[in-house]
Amino acid sequence: MKPLTEQEIRAGFVNCGKGAAKRLFVPRDLADRPWDDLDFLGWRDPQSPDRACLVAELDGRPVGVVLRSSGPSSRQARRSMCSVCVTTHTGGVSLMVAPRAGKGGQQGNSVGAYLCSDLACSLYVRGQKDSGVGARLHESITLEEKIQRTASNIAAFIAKVTA
Repeated sequence: MKPLTEQEIRAGFVNCGKGAAKRLFVPRDLADRPWDDLDFLGWRDPQSPDRACLVAELDGRPVGVVLRSSGPSSRQARRSMCSVCVTTHTGGVSLMVAPRAGKGGQQGNSVGAYLCSDLACSLYVRGQKDSGVGARLHESITLEEKIQRTASNIAAFIAKVTA
């Protein structure tokens, strides 16, 4: 993913108004992010832990989505799998829900997916972050194929939000 500025990120949100996009928390450490290893940029709002955002580059432009999450359940002791990167976690996957863009979102329609609670899918896929579960599931596909699958899954999720 190419490095993005705060202005590019804010301009890319599709499921909230411009005023809401201006008020969203955007990480201040954008220059320090591992852009070459990211399939999308994701973060949680420290002031509102149930709010998260993700921005992916689609068709050469950043597209952002605001999400709501119940957060990781501290009572959850079983393994769950992220629907984007296919990483298993014990308590590290959250149901994230995004209002649909446009009229659908204004009518209360939303789209949900189970995602890594910290939105670090790209780093889990590349083995740069450990889910804490121990051994990863064995897959017969290459790292490049895993990366492509992650990028395709996030693009499909965003497409559902914008449909």
